[in-house]
Amino acid sequence: MENTQNHHEPHSPKSGRKLNWLRAAVLGANDGIVSTASIIVGVAGASSSRAFILTAGVAGLVAGALSMGVGEYISVSTQRDTEKALIEKERGELANNPNVELEELAHIYMSKGLSAQTASTVAKELTEHDVIAAHLDAELGLDPKNLTNPWHAAFASTSAFFCGAIVPVIIVAVSPAYARIAGTFFGVIIALIITGSLSAYAGGSNKTKATIRVVIGGLLAMAVTFGIGRLFGVNGI
Repeated sequence: MENTQNHHEPHSPKSGRKLNWLRAAVLGANDGIVSTASIIVGVAGASSSRAFILTAGVAGLVAGALSMGVGEYISVSTQRDTEKALIEKERGELANNPNVELEELAHIYMSKGLSAQTASTVAKELTEHDVIAAHLDAELGLDPKNLTNPWHAAFASTSAFFCGAIVPVIIVAVSPAYARIAGTFFGVIIALIITGSLSAYAGGSNKTKATIRVVIGGLLAMAVTFGIGRLFGVNGI
């Protein structure tokens, strides 16, 4: 009989982290594309001056990238501080009440379906191997050797936003005046189709639905800002 047990192997933790990284990068790039393109077409709706449009686009790119980086750094730093506090709390509990903590670990595995004897054996063996790692993983889902890094997160968010935001800026820089707005819309649609497909891949969802949502959201944002620019701007400055 053919062995089919390995045909559907579960994802490893490493592959799961890669998908989470890809998802965050795609979302950051998508934010960069939509927000910067919206600023650009909004200003383009008010003025035909390439200098004004590019200045607004570059300002939006820099401000957005820095905001993403700083926000992510603060958020992840707070998360890391919380994780460290939880680790220290767990160390104290293990030092003061090791037997109680061992029973607690065994009960956790019992709640997952193991028998009392098996759960007790697993808890003892894991405790002997690495007591703090065993408790952090079972109780909090933390790996003390692999805590979140705020600098990595900040750099990743900033880079992802920049890579997305540079697309509409380049389009405006190279497009003739008569094709500037149409070119921006077209280029952004292509970029959003790519990010939508990657987002669906990272999340394991339907690519068509995800792409349509992303494209419609981006077009709606650009249409609104373009309309505002037309309404309040003076074209031809």
